[in-house]
Amino acid sequence: MAAVASRYAKALMDVVMEQNIEPAMALQQLHDMVATIEQSAELRTVWETPGISSERKRALLDAIAQQARLIRPIRNFFAVLIDHGRIPMVAQIARQFETELNNELGFVEADITSSRPLSQDEKHGLESQVAQLTGKKVRAKYDTNPELLGGAVVRVSSTIFDGSVRGQLQKLREQLASSQ
Repeated sequence: MAAVASRYAKALMDVVMEQNIEPAMALQQLHDMVATIEQSAELRTVWETPGISSERKRALLDAIAQQARLIRPIRNFFAVLIDHGRIPMVAQIARQFETELNNELGFVEADITSSRPLSQDEKHGLESQVAQLTGKKVRAKYDTNPELLGGAVVRVSSTIFDGSVRGQLQKLREQLASSQ
């Protein structure tokens, strides 16, 4: 399934780049449509039911597209997803598109969890360090977890940088246990 999502995401990426569409706008419209689909069981039912004609499904899409002011390529992308029965995968496709877009634009996503809310200077410092490590511009999402006691944990893709006090204590515990 990941390969299918990747294929659709790459196809949309190609359209966005070839037609010089503002990437942030395309991503926002994609996310807005995903939210609309996820919030409406009736809409999903219509678009996923094989017995409903493609014309009726596209007419509903056109009404939504007009109200949401979707650009034509995004509207057409959803028409393809509907026609090929890929609406159940739309959230996965959107996540993959965002990953493809970040790669194309030289960005990396970082999830940063700290023990307390960080100041702007602290956020900037962490983002600079991640940028140096990855060689890419950073798009960071922040969260707090008081159980960390202090410091921060940074996740970039599948790599985790644990600079939390809890993480340091765990490392110390492991070192002490292995030296006995």
